[in-house]
Amino acid sequence: MNYHIISLFPQSFDSYISESILKRAQENKKIKIKFYNPRDFTIASGKGKKQSYSDRRVDDKPYGGGPGMVIEALPVIKAIAKAVGKKSNKKKVKIVWFTPSGKQFDTTYAKELAVKYTDIVFVCGRYEGIDARVKSAFKMDEISIGPFILTGGELPAMLLIDSISRQISGVLGDNTSLEENRIACSDVYTRPEVVEYKGKKYKVPKVLLSGNHKLIDEWKKNK
Repeated sequence: MNYHIISLFPQSFDSYISESILKRAQENKKIKIKFYNPRDFTIASGKGKKQSYSDRRVDDKPYGGGPGMVIEALPVIKAIAKAVGKKSNKKKVKIVWFTPSGKQFDTTYAKELAVKYTDIVFVCGRYEGIDARVKSAFKMDEISIGPFILTGGELPAMLLIDSISRQISGVLGDNTSLEENRIACSDVYTRPEVVEYKGKKYKVPKVLLSGNHKLIDEWKKNK
């Protein structure tokens, strides 16, 4: 799976994708993550001239008034075009636009993306959002990760990368680690059998010590 992330703040991903399972998945070439900063797709003001911050600005005041700034369409369109590139099978490429008004993300959608596509482009907005004409230039899914507002699309992108990558064979090492494919419970226990804290003993439920897997599965279902 190749993830292509359109973001003004690619460094914000560093700590999460460089640790644990996602780090190992990249090292094992199960997933690949590339970044495209819209600032890199602004129009150069002169041949050979080094661009200033002003040259690389990608936001402007919203038409119709209101607070904040809106990210311009053209730099984002160019960034997406670069990410999509000249891939021979465009049907294997999915573009995801993060918005609070989008379809609610869930594991079913994560599985669909993992099975059907080889490349996913995440469009991460900031400020008051991205000029909506970008959505007219490309076919894309509008996705929300929950009934709340965030300052940008970077956290949703990380969430989707994590959730989708789990569905890719070999990323978790053991496919039985997928909780959604087995009888799992949100309450889990490990050794020691008894934990003492402030004079009180906290014990593991007896059924988990019984060795009776039928009873254990029933306990998990009831939980």
